[in-house]
Amino acid sequence: MTYQVRLTPEALEDLGRLYAFLLERDLLAAERALSAMENAFGMLAYSPFSCRKALHQKSPRWREILIPFGRAGYVALFEIEDDRTVTVTAIRHQREEDYH
Repeated sequence: MTYQVRLTPEALEDLGRLYAFLLERDLLAAERALSAMENAFGMLAYSPFSCRKALHQKSPRWREILIPFGRAGYVALFEIEDDRTVTVTAIRHQREEDYH
């Protein structure tokens, strides 16, 4: 079974913010980071329950996926809505305080 992975407008905004931050410094790094995130989202289509449960969420359907990149990487918060849909709601760099 595969899940449809969708991103909320807020998650797309986070993605754009993170990409723009790297783009100012290094175009190749920005492209590699975007690719790492896309690969992680692709993995969600096959095994979202393999990701860790999100802290401060009451439902076990809320999860986080760690996205390795460089010395730290990214974390994406997502919800497994049903047996067909996974929704990414926020993305942050691991060194950021929390989701925006």
